[in-house]
Amino acid sequence: MARSQETGDGESVTYSSGHSGDSAPDLRFIHYNDVYHVEPGSREPVGGIARFQTLCNYYAKDEKSAGQPELLTLFSGDAFNPSLESSVTKGSHMVPLLNATGINAACLGNHDLDFGMEQFGHLSKRCTFPWLVANVLDPALGENVPMGNCKRTVMLTASNGIKVGIIGLVEREWLATLNSLPPNLKYLSASATAAELAPKLREQGAEIVIALSHQRQPNDDKLATNIPPGTLDLILGGHDHTYTHSIINGTHLLRSGTDFKNLSYIEARRSPSPGKWTFDILRRDVVGSTPEDPATLQTVDKLTSALKAKMSKPIGFTAAPLDARFTTVRRRESNLGNLVCDIMRLHYAADCALMAAGTIRGDQVYPPGVLRMRDIMNCFPFEDPCVVVRVTGSALVAALENGVSTYPALEGRFPQVSGLSFAFDPALPAGSRCSAVCVAGEPLEPEREYTCCTREYMIRGKDGFTSLLSKENGGQAECVVDEENGVLISTLLRQYFMSLRVLGRWRMWGGELEGLWERVGRGVQEVHPVTEPSSPVEGKAPPAKRARRDGGGNEGNALPSLVGKAQVSSQPPADGEDAESSCSSDVEEDDAGESGASREHVLARKVVRKWWRLAGLKGQPACCAERADEGACPAWARGVAPRVEGRIVCLGEEVE
Repeated sequence: MARSQETGDGESVTYSSGHSGDSAPDLRFIHYNDVYHVEPGSREPVGGIARFQTLCNYYAKDEKSAGQPELLTLFSGDAFNPSLESSVTKGSHMVPLLNATGINAACLGNHDLDFGMEQFGHLSKRCTFPWLVANVLDPALGENVPMGNCKRTVMLTASNGIKVGIIGLVEREWLATLNSLPPNLKYLSASATAAELAPKLREQGAEIVIALSHQRQPNDDKLATNIPPGTLDLILGGHDHTYTHSIINGTHLLRSGTDFKNLSYIEARRSPSPGKWTFDILRRDVVGSTPEDPATLQTVDKLTSALKAKMSKPIGFTAAPLDARFTTVRRRESNLGNLVCDIMRLHYAADCALMAAGTIRGDQVYPPGVLRMRDIMNCFPFEDPCVVVRVTGSALVAALENGVSTYPALEGRFPQVSGLSFAFDPALPAGSRCSAVCVAGEPLEPEREYTCCTREYMIRGKDGFTSLLSKENGGQAECVVDEENGVLISTLLRQYFMSLRVLGRWRMWGGELEGLWERVGRGVQEVHPVTEPSSPVEGKAPPAKRARRDGGGNEGNALPSLVGKAQVSSQPPADGEDAESSCSSDVEEDDAGESGASREHVLARKVVRKWWRLAGLKGQPACCAERADEGACPAWARGVAPRVEGRIVCLGEEVE
């Protein structure tokens, strides 16, 4: 019977077979899937590979496991991209980390191919485990050879001699999301492939057969429904970033979360019924109280040290939570999606912007506060630029229909839009769900041509956006801004936040850029309010290597030379900093992580606070008052406050 009972820090029972607990398991497994960011997050479960490795070591080597079969570890795909680190390493940094978790077999994931087949081949050869995909064959590699030279199946032998057959299965849908694939791939039905290969594995001595899959939950459900009972004992899935368990047709289906934040520990025992197995499944969340494995922490530090200084730089401030959760951006309008699409549209002066929600990779709510370079790069890691195409109104409608065609599945094709508004009814057949489509507040005209800003990925027809296919790629859309002249979304965001800065400027920020971003800023602020800095700006400092912040407006504070209000430098930094580092040249951080004051300013605040406290005075000194409101913008930036406008309306019952 399924239960949800806490059994310790981050541990809960997902499913219990009801066994007495006296008998040792015949097999033990760890399962996980879809891992991207190696460092921990800020909210529970915090994740992070160092804490995750501690749990792997615990289940593999703890004294409670003495005398039991050795642990088998199974992975359901997606590791080599997307992440901040992979944008630099092309996925190579994940190889030693995956190897260290003790993986015995892995299913190929779509993002494992983001850097092409050649790079995947290079990475997979360095892995100490086989990659599996049974139902996508590449005739160019030979008869019945899977793409990427993966294996179709593997037979594992547990330490007690029990043979475990593993099959790798993927869905057809994610093949359409890949940037580059070999020609003439042959896709086979997942259920037909399982029905063919599972009996062969049993003939070879497998006592238990497991499908490692990388497909959406509805397709895993379909697989379990369509195969004969007893074909598979377990389906361990990936692709969705959720933790779920169910039993269909006598087969257990399990997916184990995401991003080194969750794993499943499974104990399997032979059932009294011949050929049957019982399972006990524990969910383990990787929480902050889990100690970090020292060796793994050292590896991560070595891998990320070159990036840390650059990526920790503050670039902006948000006065409102930014919702980047997959359950939001892939099912409904998001305030972050609105902001990004508005910036895209206004930057290129297009009629509208349309972005597949899979572009947004953060999968979290960014709380009000400082935004750093890593936040932008983690959330928007893809390397294809924004482009502008000229398309008909009917093509735009077809693109929107494609975007909502799989709702409520958490598909990356769900649209985030700007300059567009529409309603959709998920109860209607796919392809005829959209209505009340407007462009710039006016009803869309099917024959009229519109300029649409989108990603280069989408004008190649990926994720089913064939109506946006450019002429260069065999479609009808005319490129106005092609990929060679396009700009990355991450770059657009960084430049937008630069335009909101009060202190300092990027040294390459010339008059043309300033005029452009003033126009973009005005357009964005018509929808998304911008809040002013916590300290008023009082004139301009003389051009100097650093803007002075001690010259005025102290309003009676005890330390006028140190705790004065911030001033603005109208000049770019005069030192030799590069373009990106100089954008933060006037931003320094105190111990609490808030930026916008000089070191002397910070030290003065600390001295005054301590004196105030030791003197037994109530309240706080005036010079420190601006820090009382955690939602207040720092002195060096204006804050964004993106909103949801009702651009996308679901006419049916919205899924939570």
